[in-house]
Order: sequence, then structure tokens, then C-alpha cells
Amino acid sequence: MENNLKKNKTRCTIEDVLDILGGKWAMSIIYVLYEGKMRFKEIERAVPNINTRMLVKELKNMEANKILTRKVFATVPATVEYELTEKGRKLQPIINDLIEWGHEFID
Repeated sequence: MENNLKKNKTRCTIEDVLDILGGKWAMSIIYVLYEGKMRFKEIERAVPNINTRMLVKELKNMEANKILTRKVFATVPATVEYELTEKGRKLQPIINDLIEWGHEFID
């Protein structure tokens, strides 16, 4: 019974993480934001093959989950900058490990 509860708790945690980072583009966006603050178009150019609609969706999800912050400047047109939060920066070693794993095991 105790082992079953432990598995259920782990499953919920994994599901929660995947809800936050499960989007196809989330890790790529986080990866490019390691460089620091970026504007929307800079992110769009840095993430190959992402379309505008999907980028907006992923950024909103990550902002809602406090992975990044969004700062709007009162300019014409409006300037918007995105930056990783501390929570988002803590993902860097995990993403780096996934990249390393990919280099080792994916042809």
C-alpha cells in the first residue's frame, strides 16, 4: 500500500511538471532565454520552426506558471521583454542534461 501511494505521488508530480513544460516548444524557449532578456521577435527568430500563435501560447503558459516574466514598455509599438525567473533558471541543468542525453543516444 505504501509503495502504491509513493508511485501515485510521483505520477502526480511528473504530470504537474509536464503540464508546465510539456509543450513541444517550452524547453526550446527556456533554452534561448538563458542568454538573458529577449523581445518577442528575438525569441521567435531564435526558436526554429515555431509559429507566432504557438509562441504566444507557450509564453502565456510559462508566465502563468512563473517560469518567466513579461515586461511591457509603453512605446509605439509596444515593446515586450521576456526573462526567466529564478524558477525558470533552475531548469537549466535539467535541460542541459537532456541535451547531453540526446547527443549520446539519438542518432
